[in-house]
Amino acid sequence: MDNFADGPILMPPAAIHPSAVIDPAAVIGAGVTIGPFCTVGPGVVIGEGATLVSHVVVDGDTQIGPGVVLHPFVTVGLPPQDLKYKGEPTRTEIGARTQIREHGSIHRGTVTGSGVTRIGADCLLMAVVHVAHDCDIADGVIIANNVVMGGHVNIGANAVIGGAAALHQFVRIGRGAMIGGVSGVEGDVIPFGTVMGNRAKLIGLNIIGLRRRGVDRAGLHRLRTAVRGLFGADSHGAVFADRLAVLRAQPGEDALVAEMLAFIDAKSHRGLIRSALGARDDDDA
Repeated sequence: MDNFADGPILMPPAAIHPSAVIDPAAVIGAGVTIGPFCTVGPGVVIGEGATLVSHVVVDGDTQIGPGVVLHPFVTVGLPPQDLKYKGEPTRTEIGARTQIREHGSIHRGTVTGSGVTRIGADCLLMAVVHVAHDCDIADGVIIANNVVMGGHVNIGANAVIGGAAALHQFVRIGRGAMIGGVSGVEGDVIPFGTVMGNRAKLIGLNIIGLRRRGVDRAGLHRLRTAVRGLFGADSHGAVFADRLAVLRAQPGEDALVAEMLAFIDAKSHRGLIRSALGARDDDDA
């Protein structure tokens, strides 16, 4: 098992197509399927039951979780598109059961960032999605076709990114947020918020997503009231810090409101998307 000269470490049964090129230093878990014309480089660890369908390239210090499916022409762990990168040892991680569809590209981290590009478990990245260096995508995120993101983007759990959206580097997308298709996102999106447009504006809450996660009507009302107080049309003319102070001074604790406030308080490179809510602020909540 330790003699790399004899071939890659395979935990049988693994099905490897004869046209695949597997580096002797790669570690291939039990039940892995590697299809035609795939290339797996040194330092790659592929978890049990993962599938590389065909023409997939995985390189660098990369860990592919159990049950991951990489579809044709996906590349994972290649060097970042960053002129400062000089080949330093950095990493890429993909969590269990995540699916990366055709022509997706996921680049390794940089030493000027976190050093790792990370995608969580149970995510779906549709065709031609690009995940740049040092991005951190949490569990259960869905990213539709042709989405691109700059480096250091952070996406919270269960967020949904619409097709052809463009996310500026260092943007933070909060948990459960919804990004409309063909949106240019230049600032941070609050948890559970919905933004859309070029440039993206906050238009309301992801009510459907909140309901799917078991938030009751009272919880929706408390969160919507808090968001309207911070971002709604009736808050114009008030300093944002003063609106925050008013919200914090209100009696009672709500976990979702507290999560939103913690997101606002966290370090930000881009600042919040703080446009006033419009007609699509969901009134049926």
